[in-house]
Amino acid sequence: MFRKVLVANRGEIAVRVMRACEELNIGTVAVYSEADSDSGHVRYADEAYNVGPARAADSYLDHEAVIEAAQKADADAIHPGYGFLAENAEFAGKVQDVEGITWVGPSSDAMESLGEKTKARTIMQEADVPIVPGTTDPVTEPEEVKEFGEKHGYPIAIKAEGGGGGRGMKVVWDESEVEDQLESAQREGEAYFDNDSVYLERYLEKPRHIEVQIVADQHGNVRHLGERDCSLQRRHQKVIEEGPSAALTDELREKIGEAARRGVAAADYTNAGTVEFLVEEEPGRDGRLGPDANFYFLEVNTRIQVEHTVTEEITGLDIVKRQLKIAAGEELDFAQDEVDIDGHAMEFRINAENAANDFAPATGGTLETYDPPGGIGVRLDDALRQGDELVTDYDSMIAKLVVWGEDRDECIERSLRALREYQIGGIPTIIPFHRLMLTDEEFVQSTHTTKYLDEELDETRIEEAQEQWGGDIGDGGASEDEDEAVEREFTVEVNGKRFEVELEEHGAPAIPTGDVSAGGQSSRPEPAGGSSSGGETDIQGDGETVDAEMQGTILDIEVEEGDEVAAGDVLVVLEAMKMENDIVASQGGTVTQIAVGEGDSVDMGDTLVVLE
Repeated sequence: MFRKVLVANRGEIAVRVMRACEELNIGTVAVYSEADSDSGHVRYADEAYNVGPARAADSYLDHEAVIEAAQKADADAIHPGYGFLAENAEFAGKVQDVEGITWVGPSSDAMESLGEKTKARTIMQEADVPIVPGTTDPVTEPEEVKEFGEKHGYPIAIKAEGGGGGRGMKVVWDESEVEDQLESAQREGEAYFDNDSVYLERYLEKPRHIEVQIVADQHGNVRHLGERDCSLQRRHQKVIEEGPSAALTDELREKIGEAARRGVAAADYTNAGTVEFLVEEEPGRDGRLGPDANFYFLEVNTRIQVEHTVTEEITGLDIVKRQLKIAAGEELDFAQDEVDIDGHAMEFRINAENAANDFAPATGGTLETYDPPGGIGVRLDDALRQGDELVTDYDSMIAKLVVWGEDRDECIERSLRALREYQIGGIPTIIPFHRLMLTDEEFVQSTHTTKYLDEELDETRIEEAQEQWGGDIGDGGASEDEDEAVEREFTVEVNGKRFEVELEEHGAPAIPTGDVSAGGQSSRPEPAGGSSSGGETDIQGDGETVDAEMQGTILDIEVEEGDEVAAGDVLVVLEAMKMENDIVASQGGTVTQIAVGEGDSVDMGDTLVVLE
């Protein structure tokens, strides 16, 4: 088994992995950006390394910085968690090439095969796993999309090869939308996955989203751990996950599970992963979906999933521990027929968002109150404590509430109790939305589909829930008269090992610290990723600046310097929270400066364009 594992992630999933390590007597190493210097995963780890500034591209996504931190810490394994570098085959390959460090996950070859969606479809088709009618080769021209539409009908889903979670996917409802949606999908694929290849699928209008948890070792053993129902989604993003699905008969459940196991075995896959399927709902059905229901392979997530906790609760198996043991070469210690599903579990993503305001993410704030629930059957995965400042540079999910019951009815009742107990003050959360869903007839009856929230739910009900149960949501940012913090940096030596120490003082004037290093070094060493002193954009002239309203990534720039624009014209396309946002001119003028480029990460308040 490993001596020390670096967790290349942040927040609750980093703490989740570290807890599994601690139970296996493995030391833990955190990496953090400057924005996360006081975050919970840094507090929890045995040791921590700064890998760069707040922007993920310069810290958590910096391959060399993360690997260098692992080498400095003398870690012998890297666990990626989910998100960030978890499904980056190139990074996995780099880790595999480093002597003395093991990648906790599938091989880079398997990740590449299953991460490229057309390759994955081919593998699954050869393994006799049903796939949605679509292309197995990338498409590049609008005419190819139109020909597919003539053959299979509309709507059509155009999907980025490296996409997932709705990112890089566009729906074409009729022929007039082909050109725009193809270009948009290619643009997102290039911006996020460095790959503008896209493929086509018949778009299922109202399916259920069913996924199967897989674990596979290096000795040829593949097990499935049952399914999760993730059909409650908003804009392709899961909100509540549960298992087992209340919509499937045991016969259909077994067919889907065996299809997943068959497909993963054919891909020579190891470690944990999730095989996702779309199941065609039968409107007005009486009873559960039977073995004759249509289901289709969607994709494989080559990593631990956010919702792995649901499966852990109903099987009693620690999936993260199994990941570590598999990576260390151990064989799975249970047979397929020994996997027992006990009771029912649900996971509620606790996002710092205001559901009544189109799920807008919080722009700042302090956890003035943080009092999580407890009791039998209640689990909380988080990295928070009361008084923490909300870090808004990354995903808005701050915790996961997981509830188990002997059956689905008890799980819903217990979840309502736990959500009522869960007190968070100072920032908005979607706890009121979750409480609403647990009293919603479609959800309670398990007849909802992936389109229910976007197309059918009355939004005024969300507003009423927020008003009734929203509580203290703070002002979304820090107080203007907050004392200025002064940081003093030292390099010290303890028992021959050097440490960089930062002391933060509020309300004190800055003073020179001089040389306090035991080795005579007065300047602070650079973080593992290099210098963190990113320069600000030099704004020329005194025209009107058009600034980013939220943190995100620049997908497209619609203007050039010298262009004349009118009020309402689109200047820049900004992706935030996996949605495209058009940044428009508030007044007419001439574009005198473009301060960003395609693919750039920007923070809220960064200048994008200057108009005169």
